[in-house]
Amino acid sequence: MPYASRPRADAVISTPELSVDEDAIRANARYFTRLTRGRLMAVLKADAFGHGPVASAVVEEGATSLGVASIDEALALRRSGVDVPVLSWLNPIGADFLSAVSERVDLGVASADALHATVRAAHRLGRRARLHLHADLGMTRDGAPASEWRSLCELARTAERQGHVQIVGIMGHMSCADRPDHPQNLRERLRFDAAVRSARHRGLAPAVTHLAATAATITGVGGDHDLHRIGAGLYGIDPSRTSRELRFALALRAPVISARRVGADVGVGYGARFTTDRPTHLALLPLGYADGLPRAASHRAEVFVRGRRRPIVGLISMDMAVIDTGDDVLNPGETVTIFGPGDQGEPTVADWARWSDTIEHEIVTRIGARVSRVTRRTHIERTPE
Repeated sequence: MPYASRPRADAVISTPELSVDEDAIRANARYFTRLTRGRLMAVLKADAFGHGPVASAVVEEGATSLGVASIDEALALRRSGVDVPVLSWLNPIGADFLSAVSERVDLGVASADALHATVRAAHRLGRRARLHLHADLGMTRDGAPASEWRSLCELARTAERQGHVQIVGIMGHMSCADRPDHPQNLRERLRFDAAVRSARHRGLAPAVTHLAATAATITGVGGDHDLHRIGAGLYGIDPSRTSRELRFALALRAPVISARRVGADVGVGYGARFTTDRPTHLALLPLGYADGLPRAASHRAEVFVRGRRRPIVGLISMDMAVIDTGDDVLNPGETVTIFGPGDQGEPTVADWARWSDTIEHEIVTRIGARVSRVTRRTHIERTPE
């Protein structure tokens, strides 16, 4: 059955639309499958970084397991038919551990309290919970501190002997992997190696260890472990900015609501923070900060229409943004590209991150629910004759 091809930048749309290029995600998954030699855990947290249902695509392209933050995200993947291992590593003590254990969801555990909660669920169900012990290597957020690691491993070994849990993995995360020369990388890698040795010394035999995420895998500073957790890279984001292999997967477009000609010294938007310096044309777009356009990008951001970039002028509102189109008079309904892959000269998510003083991850995960989502393949699949 053929898939719809990617629309042209000037294709007519009736509402703001976020287009997801599934082929780009598939190509990125294949790249990381090769780079990790088949040890890819595809991280699909936050609705796959705002990209929607891509689990089947990344599994087809080589991901052997999936990672998410919450149990709810993991259960949604199970309900969608995903059968590969799924790891959830960020859950409060009151989370639904019963459902997680019942649905064969692996759980990241970083404290004695979390371990006890999973043991209670496993005991009640009469089955083993599959756990990955999480070590803090220097992020000082999630993960067991070094001072608590030994006791956590000992408690885990006791629970394993009692038949309540199986310690299948040891995990950690790096704080500076996007800067390969940062001295913190070596310190954290040595701490991880020490944590793994400590766990094994206390009788644990994890099948997998995993430290590297996207930047650590691309730069190599994360070492060569059994799994590589790749999130941002699947969607074309490289925090290290060193890879030329990745393809960006999103394009955000919106139709023009109205256009008008104005003279010089005309204020635009709240507070009249911007005034025109010449006679010009303005066009109104039905997108604002409620839809994911950062207000911080006001007076800096650009969009793409009729083959060239045009500036957003005035403060970005909750529901609206205004662009200055100079001598061009846009037509109501005409399509404007907010961001895309950049291959036609349109702004990219990296541009928007720079204009907003943030990172690309934040831009792609904050697109609001009012924006319609469309997933497309950029090639035609032919039915075998």
